[in-house]
Amino acid sequence: MSTVSRLPGIVTTDHVFQLPLDHAAPQGEQIEVYAREVVAAGREQADLPWLLFLQGGPGGKANRPLGRDAWLDRALDDYRVLLLDQRGTGRSTPANRQTLARRGGPGAQADYLAHFRADSIVRDAELIRHRLLGAERRWSLLGQSFGGFCTLTYLSLAPEGLTEAFITGGLAGLGSSADDVYRAAYPRVVRKNEDHYARFPQDVEAVRRIAAHLAAAPAPLPDGGRLTVEAFQALGMMLGGGSGSGALHHLLEEAWVDGVDGPELSDTFLAGVQAKASFAEGPLYAVLHESIYGQRSVDAGGTAWAAERVRKEFPQFDARAALDSDAPVLFTGEMIYPWMFDTDPALRPLKETADLLAARADWPDLYDPARLAANTVPVVAAAYHDDMYVDTADSLETARAVRGLRTWVTNEWEHDGLRVSGGKVLDRLIKMAHGEA
Repeated sequence: MSTVSRLPGIVTTDHVFQLPLDHAAPQGEQIEVYAREVVAAGREQADLPWLLFLQGGPGGKANRPLGRDAWLDRALDDYRVLLLDQRGTGRSTPANRQTLARRGGPGAQADYLAHFRADSIVRDAELIRHRLLGAERRWSLLGQSFGGFCTLTYLSLAPEGLTEAFITGGLAGLGSSADDVYRAAYPRVVRKNEDHYARFPQDVEAVRRIAAHLAAAPAPLPDGGRLTVEAFQALGMMLGGGSGSGALHHLLEEAWVDGVDGPELSDTFLAGVQAKASFAEGPLYAVLHESIYGQRSVDAGGTAWAAERVRKEFPQFDARAALDSDAPVLFTGEMIYPWMFDTDPALRPLKETADLLAARADWPDLYDPARLAANTVPVVAAAYHDDMYVDTADSLETARAVRGLRTWVTNEWEHDGLRVSGGKVLDRLIKMAHGEA
C-alpha cells in the first residue's frame, strides 16, 4: 500500500515498482524502482497532467522536497509531479560497494551495471507510465542535465509516451564521443578558473600553498580517503554552479590552523573537502560517468578513461608544473579519473569494475537521429552560455537536429539554473511550450 505524507503545501505518495533489470529479458531478474508523487495540497483529487522529473547525474537520486520549494513550486501550479529515483539510486534497489559485492567479482558487477544507462531508465519510465496512468495517457517530461540526455533518449525510443518535454542544461551532443566531450570541456574549465581567480585574486596564492603542501604529502581525510593534489584540483567541479566560486573561496579561507608543529590543514577544511569530494552518497556518478557518452557509432573502442587521456593535451592542468613556475594551479571540472578509485574509500572496491566498464566497446546507441529529425513532441530547452558541464555548441547543434525543438540560450544562470532560479527557468520553458513566450 502506498504511503501518503503531508509537508507544507504538498502531499506526497510513495510508489515502488518491480521492474526487469534487463528489459530485453522481462521475465528475468527484477529490481525495485522508487518514485515519489507530489501534488499541491488541496488538489489531491484533481485530474492534473503528470510531469515526470529526471534528475541530473548519472547516479543521482531525485530531490527530496520539504514543501513547495525551488522549481517544484512552479511545476505544482500546473502538474502532478513524479520524482523518479533512477535505478540504482535513492530508494530504488541500490548499487554501491556494499550491494555490488554480493553479485560476485568485477566482471559480474560490470555486466550488472551495464543495465543502468539512459536507455534502461527510459524503459523503466515507460513501464511506470503504463502502470500509473494507463497505456493511453501520456505525460510531460522535465530533464535536468543528465536527465536531459535521458530525455533525448526518450524521444528516440518512446516519444509516444510524451505530451511535451522540457530540458535544462542537458542537450547532449548526439554524435560526440567521450574524447570529444572532454576535449571541449577542458577549455571551458580554464575559463571558469580564470573567472574565479579574477573574482578572488587572493586565491591564487592560497591554492598554490595548499597544492604545494599536498604535492609533498597527501593529507588523510576523516573517512580514510587521501587528499592528493589531483583530488584537491577536482574541487573545481564546484565552479560550474552559480554560487560555486564563492563556496570554493570560503572553503579555502579556512584551510589552515596553527598546530603543535606549525601550520597544518584544518579539520574544518578537510571535512569540507570530503563533503565535496566523496562519492559515498552517489558512487554510480563515478562508476558510470563516462559510459553515458558510450555509443557504438562514436566510441567503437570504449570510452577508455577519456578524461584522463585527454587531460594530457592540456598541460596547464599539471599542478606540479604550475608549482615549479609562477602559474596558478588550475582546478579541474566534471571529470572522473581512475585514481579516484584509489583515493576514495567508497570507490576503492569498485576499481576493477570501473576499469571493465571503461574498456567496454559494445555500448548500444542512445539516440536515434532519424527519429529525432522527425520528432513531433513539443520540446523546449534552456541552454546556458558557457555551461561548464555541457558544451553549448553541442547543445545548439543538437537543437537543430531535433525537429521542432525551441531553445532559450541565457547567461543569466549557470548549469544549476533550474534549482536556484526560484522557478523562473521552468516558468520560462512552460510559457514557451504553451505559446505564451
